[in-house]
Amino acid sequence: MSSTMTVSKTSDSVATIERPISYDINLPYTAQSKEEKERVAKGTPYPQYLPTWDPVWFDPLPAFTFDDPALRADPSKPNLLKPGMSMSDITPKMGTILNGVDLSALTNAGKDELALLVAQRKIVVLPAQDAFFDLGPERQQNFMNYFGKPNYQPVSGSLKGFPGFHIIHRDGNKDELASFFSQKTTSCLWHQDVSYERQPPGYVMLGLLQGPEVGGDTVFAATDEAYKRLSPAFQSMINPIKAIHSSANMISHTRALGGVIRKDPVQFVHPLVRVHPVTKERCIFINGEFITGFQGMKKPEFQALSDFLLNHITTGHDFQARVRWQPKSVVIFDNRNTLHTAIVDYFDEENGAKPRHIFRLAAMAEVPIPVEA
Repeated sequence: MSSTMTVSKTSDSVATIERPISYDINLPYTAQSKEEKERVAKGTPYPQYLPTWDPVWFDPLPAFTFDDPALRADPSKPNLLKPGMSMSDITPKMGTILNGVDLSALTNAGKDELALLVAQRKIVVLPAQDAFFDLGPERQQNFMNYFGKPNYQPVSGSLKGFPGFHIIHRDGNKDELASFFSQKTTSCLWHQDVSYERQPPGYVMLGLLQGPEVGGDTVFAATDEAYKRLSPAFQSMINPIKAIHSSANMISHTRALGGVIRKDPVQFVHPLVRVHPVTKERCIFINGEFITGFQGMKKPEFQALSDFLLNHITTGHDFQARVRWQPKSVVIFDNRNTLHTAIVDYFDEENGAKPRHIFRLAAMAEVPIPVEA
């Protein structure tokens, strides 16, 4: 998605270009001043999880063999669904809340079963994970490494020494919010995480360190159910289409902001319809952030089809689930059969945004499987 530039006129009528408007208001792309760092550190109970921008460089992730842990799981899930835990659904078809499961004590067999539940239900919410939050970054990263290779973010803030942590942090930013909404009608940016990599993430963890009492939800849409809603003729038309996924616009945007860039732009071609390796369902693999075109199509053709599919998915509230956050909650979702967006509604014009502090750990999975495979 291209950057939006703010243009102003000087007294001699010469146009000057100001800072680009962030296309994702959830993310800080540049380091804060010393004063801002001190203020923010005082306002968070987790200063060790504040974003840093170490000037380290990441080479492209080479191809690797991925063995999905869900395919090893006992379908009855005896190591996950033990006595004393409770399970409730967010919607009939997607989203499950698990109470009484301690991620910090989960065995490998339990992790396999958790992966299977995530693949089946798309989103699993695990409240009150105090012990897991107390493990610290190294053990949290090791936990997610079980589900796939770590992803290292090329531009956004991470933790010093732990580049697999993608930090989502907002505090105050009244002026930035005002600038953003002077050009944007919504904060929603529907996407799959890191879709531009050769082997994009499968299982993704979000952990809420601090958040507003109300607001800041995350909404998920089921892309397999969205595919099923299409007519057979339309399904047949989109099945063979290949989409071009690229991080180039994100890299250019960060460079324009003066941010740290840790990796060259990455571009891969993936099927528009992918087959989930666990559920075998067909899923529409599209987003509004990283796709630059469809192979063999002219730009207006790509735009019309992309707009239709995104509108179909994002307005299909009957195959969506909204997750309301609580502190010390962990959400694990399947990046292969969902689209998601954060909701920035936790601010007012007088005070700006309330603090919202989340870490993300993404586990890289298989090369997306096309329908014809």
